Amino acid sequence: MSELDQLDRDLINRLQDDLSLDHHPFKVLAKEFGITEEEVLTRIRQLRADGVLTRFGPFFDAHAMGGDFCLCAMAIPEEDFETVLTKVNARPEVAHNYERTHRLNMWFVLACETPEAIGQVAEAIEQDTGYKVLQFPKLQEFYIGFRVAA
Repeated sequence: MSELDQLDRDLINRLQDDLSLDHHPFKVLAKEFGITEEEVLTRIRQLRADGVLTRFGPFFDAHAMGGDFCLCAMAIPEEDFETVLTKVNARPEVAHNYERTHRLNMWFVLACETPEAIGQVAEAIEQDTGYKVLQFPKLQEFYIGFRVAA
């Protein structure tokens, strides 16, 4: 992994804000930083390759588009964890997945096109893995504006 310079840090901080709704948002960003559009893109690619940025893209509100999100958990024996993980992560509806040191050691988020699909996908995961999927639907959403200073 390459060392972050001040421009990388400034770029990471800026990427956490809204990008310009322009046909060439990276060109707008490049002008803001006084560099070329290609340098912006090269730096973003390198930050992704280095694992500094684990994800770069828009965040869609599935609920606003008629779909839904649901936090889910499973209790998976250690010897089956990798097998179940592979099956769960193969589902396109799984937004992200975390291992925890708890009886419920696998936590993931389902993002589905319809609210009804949450239960259907959870049931399909149960049938595919043989383990119960506990669903923790959102009761109320709180926007906290999470940011990490680079």
